[in-house]
Amino acid sequence: MSAKLIDGKLWAKNTKEDVAKQVQKLKEQGISCRLVVFIVGENPASKVYVAGKARDCEECGINSDVIRMNEDVTQQELLAEIERCNNDVSINGILVQLPLPKHIDEKKVIEKISPIKDVDGFTAINLGKLMIGEDCFKPCTPAGCIKLIETTGVDISGKDAVVIGRSNIVGKPVATMLTEKSATVTVCHSRTKNLAEKCANADILVVAIGVAGFVTADMVKEGAIVIDVGINRNSEGKLCGDVDFGPVSEKAGYITPVPGGVGLMTRAMLMENTVIATKMQAE
Repeated sequence: MSAKLIDGKLWAKNTKEDVAKQVQKLKEQGISCRLVVFIVGENPASKVYVAGKARDCEECGINSDVIRMNEDVTQQELLAEIERCNNDVSINGILVQLPLPKHIDEKKVIEKISPIKDVDGFTAINLGKLMIGEDCFKPCTPAGCIKLIETTGVDISGKDAVVIGRSNIVGKPVATMLTEKSATVTVCHSRTKNLAEKCANADILVVAIGVAGFVTADMVKEGAIVIDVGINRNSEGKLCGDVDFGPVSEKAGYITPVPGGVGLMTRAMLMENTVIATKMQAE
């Protein structure tokens, strides 16, 4: 058998079209939607991501501003600028593009963002609410992963799910969201014993470990749903995921490609969070 491709491009497009309709309705009520993105320094990957987010905003009718700061900006200056945006009622969403330069404490910067404008879903308040099942801004990548799993039509409830990776940005939140959908979830990481064996029992496998081609076909159950969150470059400099795509796609039931999978869905979920923030603040 050969896996069905979960088309991130298509589902991201559908999500953004839905967001654009909601933004248009808000405009008709005299409410505009605005996202501010901070970028510090000259990280080439960050520049690409920020440009992509600006394009998404344009497609959805969301006003977007990019605040560019020099590499040597002080933490105090950055925090002051975030505070200004927190207090500006015309701004609905605030996002700080990571990574930040070494001299800046990422945790302090994220916690400075007002939880009602935290459209990345990274603040302790939003993550805490996620943990206890309350309404909150869900981190965009995990939310995108869940949406992509749901597009297969397979019911998550009762399934055995394995998440490889335990970061606060992907691994932990996606495990929480799968648990919320009544899956039985195992979180694996670099210290996990019998990792291959655990993965091979999973109906749903979410891979976010940051190692190119880490998951091989022998680690995948026949017919499983495989969600590849990784973005790496292989020895030829081509973009690739954490999953050895060719052989795994011969065995899985459904699989996300890299590029064209989770990354695009992550950006679409940011647009969705921004419109939700706008509605909440308008109320």
